[in-house]
Amino acid sequence: MSHRPSQPPPAIATARRAVRAALTEPGGPQAGDLVLVACSGGADSLALAGATAFVAPRIGLRAGGITVDHGLQEGSAERAATVAATLRGLGLDPVERVSVDVGRAGGPEGAARTARYAALDAAAERHRAAAVLLGHTSDDQAETVLLRLARGSGARSLAGMSARTGRYLRPFLGLDRATVRSACDLMDLEAWEDPHNTDPSYARSRVRAEALPVLEKVLGPGIAKALARTADLLRDDADALDAWVEEAERDVGRPEGGLGAAALAELPRAVRTRLLRRAAIAAGCPAGALTAGHVAELDRLVTEWRGQAHVDLPGGTQGRRADGMILFTPPLR
Repeated sequence: MSHRPSQPPPAIATARRAVRAALTEPGGPQAGDLVLVACSGGADSLALAGATAFVAPRIGLRAGGITVDHGLQEGSAERAATVAATLRGLGLDPVERVSVDVGRAGGPEGAARTARYAALDAAAERHRAAAVLLGHTSDDQAETVLLRLARGSGARSLAGMSARTGRYLRPFLGLDRATVRSACDLMDLEAWEDPHNTDPSYARSRVRAEALPVLEKVLGPGIAKALARTADLLRDDADALDAWVEEAERDVGRPEGGLGAAALAELPRAVRTRLLRRAAIAAGCPAGALTAGHVAELDRLVTEWRGQAHVDLPGGTQGRRADGMILFTPPLR
């Protein structure tokens, strides 16, 4: 008599399918490649580690793990060591624990994120990893969209996180947090809850604990899914506009440098402002500091030219109009 292998609980099966789909997409990791799971020790990233440890060897990949110690809380080093031990217990290899110094630029959340991604990038280079897997869920996506909406962001920013950005893969982006955390529990993995997740001094924590529950109460259930769905739709639009911008840039760019003002004026505003933003950043303007207000002033050089002086941009960059062209002066070094 043959015995069929027992089927995993639905939440675990769902998590494994999501990981398999992410790792087998065209252009993704190839047989024999190493993928690294970024794991904080929280339920989402632990579930990702457990699912990856199961799936990777079955599709011919090697799987390792990395945990980043930000050093922002007492006992963080010991906690990182525990996470690393858990990853090794799952069979991941190599496993690395990395300590980082968190600066101040961009606020506490932004500075921690910058330090974390720098550490992940460095680890991927050291180990020649084909991909780094992140445990973001559709709930994280909804929070991101809501935060950016409150800042008055454009379509690209409101498109939220992508399931694939360079070497980074987010297999759980289409899964809700409840499903992923159920998978973690069913894998008998002991998750750690970061107190920052419930600290009201952090904007994301307030969105998670206060804003989204209020929206669910007032507008009905399904807000998080609706926001995540909106991000998907906006991403398609933003991708199409970016492709248009690439084509338009070849038409309005001038061999001597700068952008032709008359050619810019013929373009739809959505394309024109993207071109101006891209040119400002290429000239040395910090992307994170360049606001919609700055870009609007640059656009006035094209559409409302009255001989006005240059536009001062963050980082010491300047935009100006001269000889029918929009020119950018890089900051002095």
